Amino acid sequence: MTEPQETVETRGDDRVDLLAADTDGDGRPDVWVADTDGDGKADLFQFDTDGDGKVDITMVDLDEDGTPDAVVDGDGGHPPTV
Repeated sequence: MTEPQETVETRGDDRVDLLAADTDGDGRPDVWVADTDGDGKADLFQFDTDGDGKVDITMVDLDEDGTPDAVVDGDGGHPPTV
């Protein structure tokens, strides 16, 4: 059984992945950037920091000013689609 994770509020209810990148060269994405409100701007950022293919840190920029408004462990209730 997995431990419950904190759910983070996003700007909208939709998720459009703008970027999924493999930064460590293992062939799997470890950085995801998404738009959740349909304006084409990134507001959800997720990172796999240990290479297991799962999100370890989620950051949300609710006012899209470039500064995270919330940072939580895990996928924040928003698993990547890519």
